[in-house]
Amino acid sequence: MLLIHVTTAQGATHDVTAQTGQTLLEAVLASGVDGLLGECGGCCSCATCHCMIDDAQLALLPAPDSSEAQMLDFVATERMPGSRLACQIKLQAQHQGLKLTLPERQF
Repeated sequence: MLLIHVTTAQGATHDVTAQTGQTLLEAVLASGVDGLLGECGGCCSCATCHCMIDDAQLALLPAPDSSEAQMLDFVATERMPGSRLACQIKLQAQHQGLKLTLPERQF
């Protein structure tokens, strides 16, 4: 079991439990925390699961592939250095304690 720390756009913090192999989107949606939509079902075709990973933890993740990098150009809020699509982050043991912030809006 992994523990992920989610901060909403309003500043509320939530500890979310996740399973290894789950996507970050799946884990946050299952927790009931509002802020990620994933309208495409996690297919990397809508950018409504935009989140910002803590800068100090970006090295824990592989770089976005070309599809994710392209979709990040269409996020509804400002793209930041830590911007990622939660549907493209498959959680592994090294992601224990991952911190992310949700944007004000997804569309």
